[in-house]
Amino acid sequence: MITISDLSVRVAGRLLIEHASVSIPDGMKVGLVGRNGAGKSTLFKVLTGALSSETGTVSLPKQARIGQVAQEAPGTEDPLIEIVLAADKERAALLAEAETATDPHRIAEIQTRLVDIDAHSAEARAASILSGLGFDETAQRRPASSFSGGWRMRVALAAVLFSEPDLLLLDEPTNYLDLEGTLWLEDYIRRYPYSVIIISHDRDLLNTAAGAIIHLDQKKLTFYRGSYDQFERQKAEADELQMKARAKNEAHRKHLQSFVDRFKAKASKARQAQSRLKALEKMGTVAAVIEDHVQGFSFPAPEKQPASPIIAIENGSVGYAPGKPILTGLNLRIDNDDRIALLGANGNGKSTFAKFISGRLAPESGALKLAPHLSTGFFAQHQIDDLVPDESAVAHVRKRMPDSTEPKVRARVAQMGLATEKMDTPARDLSGGEKARLLMGLAAFHAPNLLILDEPTNHLDIDSRNALVQALNDYPGAVILISHDRHLIEATVDRLWLVHDGTVTAYDGDLEDYRELIVSGGRKAQKSDAASTADTRSKSEQRRSAADRRAAFAPLKKEIDKAEKKTAKIEQIIAKLDSDLADPKLYERSPEKAKVMIQARANAAAELARVEEEWLTLSARYEEGMAD
Repeated sequence: MITISDLSVRVAGRLLIEHASVSIPDGMKVGLVGRNGAGKSTLFKVLTGALSSETGTVSLPKQARIGQVAQEAPGTEDPLIEIVLAADKERAALLAEAETATDPHRIAEIQTRLVDIDAHSAEARAASILSGLGFDETAQRRPASSFSGGWRMRVALAAVLFSEPDLLLLDEPTNYLDLEGTLWLEDYIRRYPYSVIIISHDRDLLNTAAGAIIHLDQKKLTFYRGSYDQFERQKAEADELQMKARAKNEAHRKHLQSFVDRFKAKASKARQAQSRLKALEKMGTVAAVIEDHVQGFSFPAPEKQPASPIIAIENGSVGYAPGKPILTGLNLRIDNDDRIALLGANGNGKSTFAKFISGRLAPESGALKLAPHLSTGFFAQHQIDDLVPDESAVAHVRKRMPDSTEPKVRARVAQMGLATEKMDTPARDLSGGEKARLLMGLAAFHAPNLLILDEPTNHLDIDSRNALVQALNDYPGAVILISHDRHLIEATVDRLWLVHDGTVTAYDGDLEDYRELIVSGGRKAQKSDAASTADTRSKSEQRRSAADRRAAFAPLKKEIDKAEKKTAKIEQIIAKLDSDLADPKLYERSPEKAKVMIQARANAAAELARVEEEWLTLSARYEEGMAD
């Protein structure tokens, strides 16, 4: 059990967490969510001991090992596989000692311990993790220095996964992953045998891998059992109840205050007025539900959409050096209302293809036919570096509207989703999400017919990603999307193209089919028509098998649901007792009653721990049964 009690944390004079408490059962996978800047990464620093709290404590199991991705990616000359293997400190130390040990008893102890920690399979496990994150066997033997920063961060992620800490802390782990790596990581975390806390804005990752959500909001931590979608529903219900309670509270206060105001000056009613005034003081207020406003996105509609196809490729090939094409055999068309997502591992050519159809790369052979007057807007994450650091958002937009008035320029910036107070901030001081909004707005500035977005969500929180989904669905032009965010893809596109084996082809399945392909069969190309038919039959059988498993485990699922309801009921009882015990006058007025309530609270807490442990055991059995 991880227990955070009465925690307050201040950074640079700013209070981020205030008297917050929460408990996490052993072995649970938890998503930590909250708006950007709320203090999620700060909480990680407190958990690791890198930052001291102002008040409160963090209690972890004795000798628990905590692991998180190194802030600096490895850039040594060591092969990737050796870097990952070295992350298991105990194994590395035992192997080193085994080379020099001479005492027979110590040698026996070393070998026994190596067997206990499964050291003989370490290299295979390390290779499997690296493969899941996109490194083939050849890449695993290359030095880390030969890879770019993004790929090195994958190595750092592989190293911490391989070390298998008792508490795994992951802060936006998918930012450097493609969709394939993200799908693999979802499955890995779901099967991970120890506790995990994930900071992520990836809704599908939290839905798939997390069994609970901790919400950091208004400096408090609130625990919600279930996936992210379940958290949203529970949060909405709680907010609605709170708003109703507040309205009732205010109406009652208003009624009491009205009586006091009317009769406090009348001698005959003075005692009653005084009584109601005391009741008013004791009553307290119910806090308002504070809703954070999320700035939307807006992509201007093109004045005129050309006839389809807007792009036609015939036997095309493209690359960066003559005679060395990256993609060949391209025979594709894009219509004026197409919504297409490009699938395929990083390095297969997705960005190359995006540059090709946007006109940034000329065809090496074949024909690329564009509709007359076709306008294309292109957003790529790396282009954030192209913003002028000293210039504000208003200055960037003014260059494109030299003859417009200042109000019109600022209105256009507002359409990009930048708050008024951020419009004059130099680009270097904007957050990653604000830079992404500005760059996306500039890409779509002249109302393009085709919008190409290459990883647009890396710096956007969940609410901003939802706003992007809405804006893309409102946009009438064609969209080409490259993203590791499965929810964004499923919510905005209707066609999938696979970039693989040096070409681009239509993918006939959906994202769930693609997920199964990645997590079960590795990075395979689509098979022949006959094989595809066999796959379809196999998937039907798998679905029937999954239905049978669900039926077999239905009684267990009922027990889990029963435990969840019991947990919620006990939590309500504890909350009511905590509220009553918080009244200092209770101890003066009725000390015996206070004593009984304190004991009742202790009993309820013990029962809650027992039920949560039961829920965890049942859930583990259910997940194992459904995963078989």
